[in-house]
Amino acid sequence: MIKLSDKNQLIKLDEQVSSWMKRLAQQTKEERQRQAPDVSYKNGDRRNLVTDLDRANQRVLIEKVQSLDPEARFVCEEAGERRATTMAGQVWFIDPIDGTLNFVLEDRDYAIMMALYQDGEPVLGWICDVPAGRLFHGGKQTGVYMDNQALPVVKNQSLRDAVVIVSGRRLVVGEKPYGEMALQARAVRVIGSAGISFTRLFTGSAQAYLSKLSPWDLAAGRALAEGLGYQVKNLDGSLPNMLLSNSVLIATNEIHREISKMAKD
Repeated sequence: MIKLSDKNQLIKLDEQVSSWMKRLAQQTKEERQRQAPDVSYKNGDRRNLVTDLDRANQRVLIEKVQSLDPEARFVCEEAGERRATTMAGQVWFIDPIDGTLNFVLEDRDYAIMMALYQDGEPVLGWICDVPAGRLFHGGKQTGVYMDNQALPVVKNQSLRDAVVIVSGRRLVVGEKPYGEMALQARAVRVIGSAGISFTRLFTGSAQAYLSKLSPWDLAAGRALAEGLGYQVKNLDGSLPNMLLSNSVLIATNEIHREISKMAKD
């Protein structure tokens, strides 16, 4: 187990993992530009892709973490890790390429994500916007940064003034409260990558994000969003179960109140 007893240790760990993420992101970008990725499908679903680089990136990050803690436990998108079955102690979350459809089809709007939790609470998160070459990192105790720039705490905007990011599939099928939220918001965006959606919140170009998210989709974004003052909760106000998929709303306090009310009514 890694010692996390003071802020200096957290900062040192953040710096170390940040260096891994930047190096891996550059390698991923170069490999994507060199040749098209080798693609296969999960459970025969043509929208649920996995590439050779997903698997390779995950192996690299697992090995890096294990160099610090040989007994580390993980929750990762691809199989093969020492899977955590409880949130007790330290758990690492890895999404080796988030937005794989974007990565394969468009070569844009994809990310590499990692997070560390202790006893169910987020400690540090890392989201690398690979095409843009930006790394978002930190947490509640260290502050949240874009590269070396400290990011400000979110302003408490209301829905009528907000840009909201949503799951396109759930908006199309009319799942509650996606439609009403879209009608009341100032603008709606569909991006297809949880990591890139989170970066829009961090930089102030969006103020809410609602989607069903797997643990590896959510973990890093939650650590960073809570560090900036966003609420990260299920629509009923409960905290997400970090070992299961959740329909999660990440938003300012006011927007969370407004949308939670829509879901109940």
